[in-house]
Amino acid sequence: MEDRMYKIIVVDDDAIALEYTRVILSGNGLKVNAMCSGYDLLEYIKDHIPDLILMDIVMPGMDGFEAYQKLYEFEEEQGRDHTPVIFMTGEDDSTIEQKGLMIGASDFIRKPINREVLLKRVQNILTHREAIENLTEETKIDKLTGFYNKSFAEQKMIEVCNECRGMIMILDLDNFKLINDLYGHEMGDNVISSFANIARHNCRDKDILCRIGGDEFLAFFMDTTEENIAVSFTQRLNEQLLEACVSLMGEEFDIPVGVSVGCVPVNEKSDFNALFHLADRALYQVKVNGRHGCKFYDTSHKHEDGDFEPQQELMRMITLCSERGKADNAMLLGKDAFISIYRYMDRYSRRYNEVTAKVLVYITANEEIDQGEFMDAMSVLGDILQSSLRKNDVITKSRFNCYFLLLSKYHMPDETLVVDRVMRKWEKTEYADKFKIGNVGLIME
Repeated sequence: MEDRMYKIIVVDDDAIALEYTRVILSGNGLKVNAMCSGYDLLEYIKDHIPDLILMDIVMPGMDGFEAYQKLYEFEEEQGRDHTPVIFMTGEDDSTIEQKGLMIGASDFIRKPINREVLLKRVQNILTHREAIENLTEETKIDKLTGFYNKSFAEQKMIEVCNECRGMIMILDLDNFKLINDLYGHEMGDNVISSFANIARHNCRDKDILCRIGGDEFLAFFMDTTEENIAVSFTQRLNEQLLEACVSLMGEEFDIPVGVSVGCVPVNEKSDFNALFHLADRALYQVKVNGRHGCKFYDTSHKHEDGDFEPQQELMRMITLCSERGKADNAMLLGKDAFISIYRYMDRYSRRYNEVTAKVLVYITANEEIDQGEFMDAMSVLGDILQSSLRKNDVITKSRFNCYFLLLSKYHMPDETLVVDRVMRKWEKTEYADKFKIGNVGLIME
């Protein structure tokens, strides 16, 4: 009972017994509030939540049983957990004890109070209550981040939006799947854990953080609706997340990882589900306009049919989808993007009877080497493959030591020439003596 300051209420109309019980409990690290009637108890709990109540049964005006019933009804109305109650009585009547236990009392203590019995029974109930609280808390928490998990997030946010003002923020990690694809899921977990620490460091204790998806998070900033605060928060997250990724994966890390944030202000008595939808729409606007940024949902803007200009929308989509800069090399993609292109090219080749080559290129070590050197060799091989293939070919890293190539409109001699070209370039690198290149090719008619 010394690790936490438990709050105990003692209710007894006998001033001497009340003081005696208070002194015993206070001397053992417990915070005790002494009250002389059930009326005082019911008034006090409107604004306070105790860990345990000790209450005399025989009291004038309102006895302990009636006070307990009213306490129970109040907690039910407020949606609170029920506070454990120990009844105290000087009556030597087993029927009273049975009645107390039947209506839900946690224990029974007879007067005059024995110090050791009192402390032992109080300790048993508090220990049991803490164990239940810990188990309940575990069901609410995401183990990797320490944030509230998805199953509890909605319940918590509905409650907060009904009672508080502030702002909801949906946070989505940009290009996170590429980290899983290229570095593995264990590294992906390391990045998620690092991001959680960064987000927690940039929030106040009273703010709320939840993980609602693999790389998607939900935050509630209390008592502020300032857009500049959200923008500053987003900037810090982006800067610090990139630094963390470089620290985890090395200076050669070049995935455009970042954080996109959609926000919406919240007033008291607000509908969380409606607000979440608006924040999600704001997040979408960030995603389609470059990512790594923050946008407030503008509740003053209303779409009018006359605002839609098809030609302008067409040019916007062409600009959004087009590559930036000159494209001289084959495309190196994450698995998700590669799979979509693979399926499209497979459909295209079958429809128009084009020949497509699928080639697996891999390296094996001739001697024992460390992981860092292996990753460096794979990075060099990736550069060679990109520069050796045509602009309409695509590549993905299928395993830690393998690249999968999709070569469109190829014939058998072409595929052989490509592999020979890669081999010649590899022989000129510093890794040729330690690593051997192998390949497996398959032509699909």
